Amino acid sequence: MYNVTSMKILKPAADVFEAFVDPERIGNFWFSSSTARWEAGKTIGLRYVEYNAELEIHVLEIEANSAIVYRWGGEDNVVTMKFRAVDPDTTIVEVTESGFREDDPKLMAKMLDNKEGWVFMLTCLKGYLEFGVSGLRGGLVHG
Repeated sequence: MYNVTSMKILKPAADVFEAFVDPERIGNFWFSSSTARWEAGKTIGLRYVEYNAELEIHVLEIEANSAIVYRWGGEDNVVTMKFRAVDPDTTIVEVTESGFREDDPKLMAKMLDNKEGWVFMLTCLKGYLEFGVSGLRGGLVHG
């Protein structure tokens, strides 16, 4: 079972891709920090200062300016991010998260929560890349 979320970003695919893999840029829209540049085979530490949370991802595949595939540390879920250039200045970012267990009694709640997170992250990415807004990232509150 999987979840798919996508958004149009008015920037070239190379710029959108670099925002994820460059540890200096990711803190402007998603995690507070990333321990290294995202590359296939690497385990990357990610941190959310606002939520006092740390986690790891295991990067499975990278296709420059086109795709990133990783597994959340300690979980079965795999995330695939695709960057499709519509034209030289427009990119569709598609995030697919797979690995949800259909027999999980909390399946719907998990899928909705994750979908909410992906939409928020992509909105922050759009704000950062298109308008230079970097303060949205830590604004999501779970009650």
